[in-house]
Amino acid sequence: MEYLVTMTTHVPDGTPDQAVDDIRTREAAHSRELAAQGHLLRLWRPPLQPGEWRTLGLFAAADGGQLEEVLASMPLRVWRTDEVAPLSPHPNDPALAAKGGGTEFLTIFTISIPAGKPSQDVDDTEAREAQRAKELAGQGHLLRLWRLPGKSRALGLWNAGDPAEMQAIVKSLPLDPWMTVETTPLTRHPSDPAAVPTGTP
Repeated sequence: MEYLVTMTTHVPDGTPDQAVDDIRTREAAHSRELAAQGHLLRLWRPPLQPGEWRTLGLFAAADGGQLEEVLASMPLRVWRTDEVAPLSPHPNDPALAAKGGGTEFLTIFTISIPAGKPSQDVDDTEAREAQRAKELAGQGHLLRLWRLPGKSRALGLWNAGDPAEMQAIVKSLPLDPWMTVETTPLTRHPSDPAAVPTGTP
């Protein structure tokens, strides 16, 4: 099972810089181990305020208990709080690796079908959405898609040249008129397994 984990770190006041550097070094080394074990799939940095220390991680584990063991094994956990969102398979998920270039974005889609909308219209729109998702995956824009807990919510991982292109992609989705969208631009984390080959010492 896959999980999106928002990891927020608060270093206690007065902590020596050397202690912080030591834990960060051990965290990077352990992240490589977790990637080699297949538990850590991706790491990103969302936009941050000055002094803010937050990371988004895509993890794989057999269940929530194993995920907690994985998270608890990470050196930074002593200063960190983790917010976990379990992810379920989505029928339109292309399960593609990033093709490089551009910027990655996470989107949270919440779909609200208008009251009284004929079921045939809904079915037709969802079929066109699935087709459009396949097109965007083929173009390298849609990288992954999951279902989030809650009604009619989905998490998408995308690649686009810039925020304007990302917005245009979202607007091209047949379900767009029925969706509210939260978009988060991402930057590569230095310990992201997609950037560091798992076999690298």
